[in-house]
Amino acid sequence: MVRSRRLTILTACAAAALTAGGTLVAQLESGERGILPIDSSGTLEITGIKVDVGGKSAAEARFAGWRIAQREGFKALWAKQHKRPLSEAPTLSDSVLDTLVSSIIVEKEQIGPNRYIAQLGILFDRARAGELLGVVGLQRRSAPMMLFPVMLTGGSMTAVERRNPWQRAWAQFRTSQSPIDYVRPSGLGPDPLLINAAQTRRPGRAWWRNILDYYGAADILIAEVTVRRAYPGGPAVARFVGRHGADGTILGGFTLRAKDSADVPRMMAEGVQRMDRLFSDSLAAGLLVRDTSLITIEPPPPVEEEEVEPAKALPPVRVIQIQVVTPSEQTFASAMGEVRGVPGVTSVSPRSTAIGGWSLLLVGYRGDIGALGSALSARGWAVSNVGGTLRLTPALPPPAQPQPQPPQQTQPSPPDNRSGQQ
Repeated sequence: MVRSRRLTILTACAAAALTAGGTLVAQLESGERGILPIDSSGTLEITGIKVDVGGKSAAEARFAGWRIAQREGFKALWAKQHKRPLSEAPTLSDSVLDTLVSSIIVEKEQIGPNRYIAQLGILFDRARAGELLGVVGLQRRSAPMMLFPVMLTGGSMTAVERRNPWQRAWAQFRTSQSPIDYVRPSGLGPDPLLINAAQTRRPGRAWWRNILDYYGAADILIAEVTVRRAYPGGPAVARFVGRHGADGTILGGFTLRAKDSADVPRMMAEGVQRMDRLFSDSLAAGLLVRDTSLITIEPPPPVEEEEVEPAKALPPVRVIQIQVVTPSEQTFASAMGEVRGVPGVTSVSPRSTAIGGWSLLLVGYRGDIGALGSALSARGWAVSNVGGTLRLTPALPPPAQPQPQPPQQTQPSPPDNRSGQQ
């Protein structure tokens, strides 16, 4: 029962895919997307070495052809690095070359019973051959450049959405000797959604910044090729255009031709080399200036907020009755002022006024009745709590201290002259 239900679901999904335009079938027929770029960071490459040699057998002729390709490849690479004639290049022995050569790439070959005709490429180990070739130290390279290989043919424009000879040529291109630090997409994972031909026509900077940040690039290079064929399988003419930046500023272009479909890979490989030369010359001329609108602005560091102690909750306002003895209007006004001046008092309103008797006040106070009584006592009032009502009377003045009596002065008595009278 479960198996039949799963079969029904799969059948419904397949029918929905066919109804939507055959997308599922088209993806299955087109095969896997993407071509992984070749890592060439540790090698030095020279291509296009042609050999035509004979031998006693096919294997011996092929071995002799590879020996000749190693010798000519080293001389060609030395001349390319030093920009000197091929005749001035040093000649190394086959035993030394065997330690320098990393691998041999067969571009084209024809093997006969006793003859070998081929076009080969030689990869030299950078660490071993670098000193002999004069490749010492670090090479000045550009900032990481996001590469968009766009191909327009048959009315459709694609980048890495599906496999094509232009993306394959860039994946096979060895970038170790180029001053451009390419970031080459493989077409796998999210690449078809991000690195597509439509993106090269979008001017919005926000999405460009997201793409560059995702791939770890700093700028954009667009390599476009438009292929026109006379008829299917026949001669092809390709127009190559190099662009820079999100606005697609044109750096230059050139035209190449292929005699038939079998010659298209050769044309694309040559187009990649010339496009790399175009980008390198633009870098040397100072044309690859980074667009400031593509720079992701880092958010400012968070400001550490000082911890603020929460305000203490104020006590509720209570209404307290106060009776004040008011023998005169001046006494009543003075009592009102004294009560208003107590801290914590919010309002003072007379409820009844009796000049010559007791006046009643309603006081709003933040606190209890005891605290208000203490505050009024400190201001010179005699306070008593009678049934929750404060009674205020002016405090009696302290008794006067008796003043000390000044000492009485004794007047001198008159002299007695009786002693002198006889």
